[in-house]
Amino acid sequence: MKTNAARLLDKLGIPYQILSYEVDPDDLAAESTAQKVGLPAEQVFKTLVVRGDTTGICFAVVPGNVQLDLKALARISGNRKVETVALKEVQPLTGYIRGGVTALASKRDYPVYLDETATLFEQITVSGGMRGMLLLLSPDDYLRAVSGTLGAIVQN
Repeated sequence: MKTNAARLLDKLGIPYQILSYEVDPDDLAAESTAQKVGLPAEQVFKTLVVRGDTTGICFAVVPGNVQLDLKALARISGNRKVETVALKEVQPLTGYIRGGVTALASKRDYPVYLDETATLFEQITVSGGMRGMLLLLSPDDYLRAVSGTLGAIVQN
């Protein structure tokens, strides 16, 4: 099944591979998703929805095994302060549910910040826009597709 995220990559001529996995609604952690698709958690990126005090909503895309550094994201996004949005706001803002959030073909084109560790890999995975589906693609192609910014946004 093709999602809007996959259709966007098709439209842009970006090569990708779909990785499917069995969904456990009680365990949507990126670490368990990584295990299911046989990749290291640092290669399976999760997309977080964040609100900046100046710029508003943005996406932070970070490896599944680490925490977002809110202060670092605030600095590179031009905010004094950022915070993750409440779970109940995620779907109305993005059109996606928890475990399926992607910056690709989101309801609105929010700014996207990808952690620089993505460049350690030839390919990374991001959500395909639904639970149980990841898209495997190069970090450069992902950044091009979302008009994203690369930066150091995770806690050390």
